[in-house]
Parts: sequence; structure tokens; C-alpha cells
Amino acid sequence: MDVVVTPKLLEQILDAEGNLIGIETAHIEEVLEQFRQLALRSGQSVYLWDPESGIAALRQSETRVPGSKRFNDALRFISQSMQFGVYLLIDFEDQVKPPNTALLRRFARVRSGNLRKIVFLAKTLNLPDEIDVLVERLSTSATSNAPPRLRDGRWVR
Repeated sequence: MDVVVTPKLLEQILDAEGNLIGIETAHIEEVLEQFRQLALRSGQSVYLWDPESGIAALRQSETRVPGSKRFNDALRFISQSMQFGVYLLIDFEDQVKPPNTALLRRFARVRSGNLRKIVFLAKTLNLPDEIDVLVERLSTSATSNAPPRLRDGRWVR
């Protein structure tokens, strides 16, 4: 298992400077199940978006956000939500293109009191350059010892 979902990983997501997070894993289904267990145990607001179901709460998978199947509608809902939440996105690869990239850039710039994070979960994150520079990649594997790199005037790992 390359990613283990723990309270520490959730804390890393919440403490991330940006609002867009990327996690690469070869075991997406197992990671989602671990996030579901963490949401159940901790009571945290963790949601999942996929093109088949839209946005659904991981604690109560039958609780869905109506009208959130389309990627741009889901992004608008997340941007306008006043609630704290971590939103996991899967099967998004063919959706991250204009005009959705404009919505993602706008969401990345939001600095408000209500903490919302979008987490891209994929085997390999292949995002357009304009979005990739805004995504903070988290790693719990040995590759996290890589030297920091300069992104938007700050050093990130």
C-alpha cells in the first residue's frame, strides 16, 4: 500500500497552504475506503465526487448533492459552500480543461475562514500546467525525501 490514510494525512491536507491537493496512488479504492473509515471515526466532513454519482458524503454515501454530477456544477457547489469540507475527486482527468480550469484557478485563490480543500486522487496526476502549479502534492511514501522545488515564489516538497 503506497498511501495510508491516517489522521496525520488529513491534518497534512488541512494544513496545506493551497486549496488544491494531489495524491497519487495505485490503490484508489482502498484509499477511498480508508478515507470513509476516517470520516466515520472522526466525524470530519469528507466528500467524494465522481462523474457517476456527483458529490456524496463519505459518512453517509446515500446523501448526495443534487445537480453535482457535472464537474463544473460540482466545482461551483464547492466554491460557494460555506461549510468546512475535504472533497476527494476521482475520474476527473477528462474534465480538467477550459472552462473548468478557470473555476479551479479561482478556487485555488480563495482565502476564507471556512476551510475547503479539493483533493485529486489518481494513479498518475496529469493536470494542465496552469493547474499543476497550483496543486500541492502530498506523499506518504519514501519519495517525500525529494528536494524542495520552487513553485509560485515558495519552496514546496
